[in-house]
Amino acid sequence: MPRPRLLIVVLLAALVSVGCGREDSVGESDPDTPAVLTPKREAFANLGFPEFATKNTTRVASGNATQAAGAIVRGVFPDPGHKPRAVTLVDTSDWRVAVAAAALMAAPIDAPMLYSDGDDLPDVSRQTLEALDPEGSKAAGNAQVIRVGNVAKPSGRKTTDLTGATPLALTRAIAGLVISAKSRTAPNVVIASADDASFAAPAAAYAAKSGEPVLFVNRDSIPPETRAALASLARPRIYLLGPSSVISPKVSRELRRLGTIKRVGGKDAVSNAIAFARYYDGEREFGWGVSTPGHGMVFARAGRPLDAAAAAPLSGAGSYGPLFLLDGADRISTALQGQLLDTKPAYRTNPVAGVYNHGWIIGDRKAITLSVQSRLDTLLEIGPESTPDNPPDEPAGTDGPATDEPATDQPAAP
Repeated sequence: MPRPRLLIVVLLAALVSVGCGREDSVGESDPDTPAVLTPKREAFANLGFPEFATKNTTRVASGNATQAAGAIVRGVFPDPGHKPRAVTLVDTSDWRVAVAAAALMAAPIDAPMLYSDGDDLPDVSRQTLEALDPEGSKAAGNAQVIRVGNVAKPSGRKTTDLTGATPLALTRAIAGLVISAKSRTAPNVVIASADDASFAAPAAAYAAKSGEPVLFVNRDSIPPETRAALASLARPRIYLLGPSSVISPKVSRELRRLGTIKRVGGKDAVSNAIAFARYYDGEREFGWGVSTPGHGMVFARAGRPLDAAAAAPLSGAGSYGPLFLLDGADRISTALQGQLLDTKPAYRTNPVAGVYNHGWIIGDRKAITLSVQSRLDTLLEIGPESTPDNPPDEPAGTDGPATDEPATDQPAAP
């Protein structure tokens, strides 16, 4: 798999540092940066290494999700001759709507997401929309902009408006548009937690790749909006994302009346994302199946679902990688280290003939430190095959290995 070109790194760096107010020095509170930069160090930092990129990672160093979304969409569509058909505008007020709207990125709608602040369009979103200048998506009524809920209405742009009285009504409207664009075929549907954002966040990346709708349930109940959306389909294939501690067996039993059910998940948010990344149902062609080397990957902080939704276009184009979560700014869990060691590329004699992994880092140094980025770079790096004289690395950490919670409706991951 080819490494991303430096052009994209420089573009993202410019968008974040110029358009989004990047800080060059964060003082003594940030252990990765001295309070005073020497001229040589400052000049080196301005090259973008290693803050924006290392040999195996690229960072979108935005301070918030609105900035990240603008930078990512420009990075995914840097060529005026290859632009999305439309752009989706979503309010930052509800992460569930943002996660569901990631599905609009996929074909045939082809509308990556930008954030609106109520009916006000932030400068970074406005500038990105102007730069992309979408021509219109036939699958969305020839709309140049898909407005989800009470968001800004850019002048001079043809819009398709998705409305709903509640956030979950908006997720139902999104699912309706996605399904209608696919000729109303019975789809695979991802059901995620409406209560725990970190368990639901990985659904955004997969939705952007597959175009399959995401709907939400509470731990012990199915909201009427979700029930109505599922009932309108001809027994869809339902994939339940999360363990039974997050989405109860009671809900699973009720969902089984509306479609066929398979559950995939892990005991915590980090291992849940790993389980979803590794899972693949060949019969239904559902899932990432990332258990071998040679993949793109996206890394974001747990508890920041708007970042996960903003990053979704990286999973729907280019390297098509799943989302992995970090449970702290300055640490990588044993479970995630184990996953990356499992998928670490190796070569026998010639690394040029090997495959490569690449990681996108979402957030500034307050979200994910430079030391963690450096460790991720090492874990993604191609290296010589292990031998008795060169044993493989072992995960470092103290939080123990990840194990999926046993459940009667949980299939074995490949």
